[in-house]
Amino acid sequence: MKQRISDLLTFLNAGVYEKETEIKMALLAALAGENVILLGPPGIAKSMVARRLATAFGGAHSFEYLMSRFSTPDEIFGPVSIARLKENDKYERAIDGYLPTADVVFLDEIWKAGPAIQNTLLTVINEKIFRNGDKEIKLPLKLLIAASNELPAQGEGLEALWDRFIIRVVSKNIESEGEFCRMITDKNNAQPKLNLYQIQPAEYSKWQSQIDSIEVPQKVLNAICLLRQNLHNVINEEGEKHDVYVSDRRWKKIVHILRTTAFMHGRKEVSLSDLLVCTNCFWQESEEIPFIRYLVLETILHDIEVDFKNLKNDVSAQLRHSMVKNALHRLWEYEFSPFPKRRDPLKALDYRIKLYDGFYCHIANHGIGKTYFYFADFISLSRNPSNPSKMLFYSDDEDPQKTLVRFYAEGDKEAKNDIMIRHVYRVRDLENFDVLYIDGVEYKVDLLAEGEKHKLPQVGDSLEI
Repeated sequence: MKQRISDLLTFLNAGVYEKETEIKMALLAALAGENVILLGPPGIAKSMVARRLATAFGGAHSFEYLMSRFSTPDEIFGPVSIARLKENDKYERAIDGYLPTADVVFLDEIWKAGPAIQNTLLTVINEKIFRNGDKEIKLPLKLLIAASNELPAQGEGLEALWDRFIIRVVSKNIESEGEFCRMITDKNNAQPKLNLYQIQPAEYSKWQSQIDSIEVPQKVLNAICLLRQNLHNVINEEGEKHDVYVSDRRWKKIVHILRTTAFMHGRKEVSLSDLLVCTNCFWQESEEIPFIRYLVLETILHDIEVDFKNLKNDVSAQLRHSMVKNALHRLWEYEFSPFPKRRDPLKALDYRIKLYDGFYCHIANHGIGKTYFYFADFISLSRNPSNPSKMLFYSDDEDPQKTLVRFYAEGDKEAKNDIMIRHVYRVRDLENFDVLYIDGVEYKVDLLAEGEKHKLPQVGDSLEI
């Protein structure tokens, strides 16, 4: 299924530039039987998106119309049938070729339609039913795409219609200069006439039942509930918190969108990654989009982050155990080496430096007394006062009061918070092998007490003074 949808999207995007998101969201809405609105200025191929989607379905009929304040229901739903009125005294519309008989509908400048059209559209969009005279007609409508260059005006009763558009996409002009140049020089941007990937009516009907059978696991439901809570505290550009309203009806339709997303990817249940589409379902104003995207990503990564942290801690503990063992083994080699003439006397003394947690040596009386060097970096410090080592001092993520020290690397300013760069060196003196200078100030490291030996810590041991 995933490959089938991918091939169809490739066909639909042929000759269209930077409209992949619009076409993908429109196809998602069509398979879910929902509706999408494109917000953006004129001339950015919004109508082309609708025309392409009409070609996605075998035997599909399309209808498109540019709304104005003078538009009448007759122009959208068909004129009143004079013959029926005369012969049967029935007020019915001749609907052939109009919205009630279309599979894909495109209504441009949707907010300019009058109340009579908008009220009828509410039933058409939500229930896919059109009342023609004394009959209710089940519409073949798969997708209604609306377009506008502005949000609905406040206080004009458009909230109900706006709420019916489950997927909302901000459409823009081409941003990439390369794509722009290809577009304006393209002499043949017409789509191929033969669509080998069209969705046939029987296939579409079968897919609907398969989408309904997609499971929504508890972890996804938990994430949805968390999102629902967080939408009460969306931060706007001014840093103020406000509530983003999502109706219960809308939530139910969003879950159906999630099922459809999972189906398009060939899965039998919704995954957390499917929640990404919610960014296009929640916002009421375009300024909210970045903050909602952040909330969605944060929610998706919440459980993953917890699992990863547990895995990381477990792997880190096992790795630390192995590395400590190797480090201590090297120190013991210095202490008990039968070939003292072959080793550096200064390095041989390093075995007397006390290790904490197997990795760190402690710098006495620096800061608040909780400064630790990575041992491997400490013994590699420059011993030249005129060319000291550049070291990075930063707060430990797990204990902000603890300062860790390691060699500075380019880019660390961007990678770490609360960092300081210091110049550090050791002296080449057998009697002062435990001394180091930080920005010219002398400090000492902790040494093992007489008779004290390095101990191999167990997995889970913590660094304590």
